[in-house]
Amino acid sequence: MNFYLNWVQTSPILSTIIQFAILGTIGEIISKWLVQKSFKYPFSLPMTLWKMLVWAVLGVGTKYAFKGFSGFVNALIASGMWPDFQPRSFGYAFSLSALMNLQFGLFLVIMHRVLDNLPEKQKNWKNLDKSMYSLLWFWIPAHTVTFMVPSDLRIGLAALWSIALGLILGFFNRK
Repeated sequence: MNFYLNWVQTSPILSTIIQFAILGTIGEIISKWLVQKSFKYPFSLPMTLWKMLVWAVLGVGTKYAFKGFSGFVNALIASGMWPDFQPRSFGYAFSLSALMNLQFGLFLVIMHRVLDNLPEKQKNWKNLDKSMYSLLWFWIPAHTVTFMVPSDLRIGLAALWSIALGLILGFFNRK
């Protein structure tokens, strides 16, 4: 655990890139396996590398959003415009998660779809509404938990949530 904590403290962006590239892509692979009811690897090597790059970019955006929206909530509290929740309390974590996901999350969902569409040269907007709803039923609760853990563990947990969401979506989208 000390190695991990040292790594995320000394290399916050690189560790974010690696964690999201690996865990986010694993989440997509698991989702495809469940949908197809087959353990056949679902992507070509170039597509796997593209998906890893997409997840890395999304991870960096998430890292900055975590920091930026923490500052936003702290500024609201300091100005008396938000309840004086203590950091890592449920109220603070829920506030931070809801504000971040209802603003940045929408952008992230759209960008993820845009980046997924690029290599296939298509405009697939099917079920984008379901992706947006996942902000409400999955990401706000998941990030509420995330913001209750120490800050050095948040990005790793956020990347792990991608696997959980892949399992859930794969299960419910089975053919």
